Amino acid sequence: MNSDDGGYVHRPGGSDAAGVDDDPEAPAGSAAGDASGPAADGFGSRGWVLVGVLAACTVVIPGIIYVRPGILSAVGIPYIASLLVLPLVPAAALGIVAVWAMTAATHDGG
Repeated sequence: MNSDDGGYVHRPGGSDAAGVDDDPEAPAGSAAGDASGPAADGFGSRGWVLVGVLAACTVVIPGIIYVRPGILSAVGIPYIASLLVLPLVPAAALGIVAVWAMTAATHDGG
């Protein structure tokens, strides 16, 4: 389909709405000069919490497993079971925080 046949042609950065300037620097879906919207507030606090949990899950728990793999043996959990349990802790934390961040973002955004 080309632009000569009268069909829909998507032009990135362009706008079909009346009264909206075609400013390529403006965030998508906003009028020129309007700073509100998802692009204006960036990551937000939920995003940084998710990044912090991701960093902890990729650095802290593997570090504990590397440095002190038998750490749970002090409470009676065998070595083999601790190698199964320790990775489950960050996986559950990351899953819970990811669901929290997405559900809170979708409720705030729309």
